[in-house]
Amino acid sequence: MNEDPTIPNDSPSDEKLRRESRDQPLSLHQKILSEVEGHILSGDWPPGHRIPFEHELTEQYGCSRMTVNKALSELVKRGLIERRRKSGSYVTFPQVQSAVMEIHDVKLEVESLGLDYAYRRDGRIIREIGAGDRERIDLPASSKLLEISCRHFAGGRPFCLEERLISLTAVPEAEAEPFETVAPGSWLLGKVPWSTAEHRIRAVAAGRLAAQALDVAAGSPCLVIERRTWSGGAPVTSVRLTYPGDRHELVAEFQPSAVG
Repeated sequence: MNEDPTIPNDSPSDEKLRRESRDQPLSLHQKILSEVEGHILSGDWPPGHRIPFEHELTEQYGCSRMTVNKALSELVKRGLIERRRKSGSYVTFPQVQSAVMEIHDVKLEVESLGLDYAYRRDGRIIREIGAGDRERIDLPASSKLLEISCRHFAGGRPFCLEERLISLTAVPEAEAEPFETVAPGSWLLGKVPWSTAEHRIRAVAAGRLAAQALDVAAGSPCLVIERRTWSGGAPVTSVRLTYPGDRHELVAEFQPSAVG
């Protein structure tokens, strides 16, 4: 008998109810939810993995499509999967964080998520600066630029679109670098010491070309980071980094300024 008056004695009926509750099988909705979640959390289904279609799960579990939809909707709410129109449901990619006041290597951002990184150069041309470039990089009219468009991938999926201008006055050796296997950001960080940087951050709707490059629907929300860097007062590069809005966030740490 329990001698502690603060702990109530269980009646035989209470113990029977608990035992019956433990022995009660999971509902189909709970079973689907638990098993799919288990595949994701264990790593069996990595980020970007396509979840079986609803009709496939319906056949597998012998249940209605409504039951499957209920389970998948709960996983969407938990942030474990995302649904893509006409494509299916996929395990979500973890969201990467970047410090606003630092210059990060995109490759390291991807690797910090535990995902495989890949790089692809889409375009590279050398040309003179045009009137439309002046807002991005302030150089004399006769200056030569290297213009590069490339993409960074995480787990086989487009992660970031990079559009960059490099001053060949400040970095003449860039003219001979093809940037076929190394991203320009990584290359510049190892070649040119920068003294000043400026970040501009905007939320935009993906245009046709950006949507195609990032494999998202046109009009999807994107985060754009525009960065300019200088070395000793001379412009070095201007880059526009476009991320799908649900896969990236910026973090700033700061302290209150001294008053008086």
